[in-house]
Amino acid sequence: MRIFHIAGDQFTEVDSLPEALPATGYLWVGSARAEFAEKIAAVQASLQRWTGGQLVDLHISDLLNDQLPSHFDDTSWYDLLVFRRLAASAAPASADEARARGAQLALETIDTSPVGFAVFDRVLLTVHPNDCMVREFFAQRLQHQTQGVEGRPASRLPPSPPDLMLRMVNYMVDSYLELRRVLTKHLDALQQDLFDRRANFGSWKTLLDSRNSLHLLEDTCEDQRASIVEWIDALDEWPAEGEPLARRDRELLRVRSRDVLEHIERVLSHVRRLESSIENAVQMHFSAQSNRTNEIMRTLTVLTAIFLPLNLVTGFFGMNFDTLPGIHSPRAFWITLSAMLVLGIGLSWFFWRKRYLGRSR
Repeated sequence: MRIFHIAGDQFTEVDSLPEALPATGYLWVGSARAEFAEKIAAVQASLQRWTGGQLVDLHISDLLNDQLPSHFDDTSWYDLLVFRRLAASAAPASADEARARGAQLALETIDTSPVGFAVFDRVLLTVHPNDCMVREFFAQRLQHQTQGVEGRPASRLPPSPPDLMLRMVNYMVDSYLELRRVLTKHLDALQQDLFDRRANFGSWKTLLDSRNSLHLLEDTCEDQRASIVEWIDALDEWPAEGEPLARRDRELLRVRSRDVLEHIERVLSHVRRLESSIENAVQMHFSAQSNRTNEIMRTLTVLTAIFLPLNLVTGFFGMNFDTLPGIHSPRAFWITLSAMLVLGIGLSWFFWRKRYLGRSR
């Protein structure tokens, strides 16, 4: 568990839970889910001292549940947001392994896990998965913002717990946006294999897993969008601020919330476009297979139609009768053979003119 004190442009880490809130600024308490479960009594006691209220038991269950979808809930003294992030996947050891496991990695990165936010007036409590890098990333990022980079002045820190929460959520949504290129490249490769007529497509399980993963990602994004919409509705119901600076910060919260919502909708739109693309590709594949089968059957039918009269001629002259016309003539065979050649060539030319022969472009 890591505790940070943020006040103006000051960002400091506290060793343990303080007895009282600092005079200025707010506290950010970030904890892994397993550690939060062990220290829930100490956290509840600290929240009671700091804010005069504790987390509701049902909300504690939500924060400890690693299967919970994204959702939002509020009380009169704090707001609760559960937002699912992309789970960290094992990185390949080499470039060859990355190419070999490209499809598998693209599917594994869609796995998600929830991050919980309890937003008080001057306290932000975040509960992360055990392998979550969001907390460490923002701790380093805020530390760098206070120190400045390459001689540039320090940037402004999040002025309130809701602002810090929205920045974390926006960072998690951006990871979904970065996933679009991986998924698009992976599905494009599957579609190329699907339409390769020289190869026998056998990656149907991978294709099915991809479709299922896209459905899961779509459901995740819809839950995320619903939770952010509920947050925006709750934000509009907050009491009006009297000071101009407070009103400006409130408006910036609305802007940042709408920006997060717009990013989620972009991910959702892209996922639906990929789903539609892969569904259309499968339908086009079966249509192409059906068209190819029709071409094969048409060619076989034309060949049968060409050889049918030739078989009739050979069957006629193959009858065991001694009085067949021309059977004793030395030129009858060549005459019959020539007639059969002319008949075959004529039928072939006729079917070719009717476009019954030849591969379609």
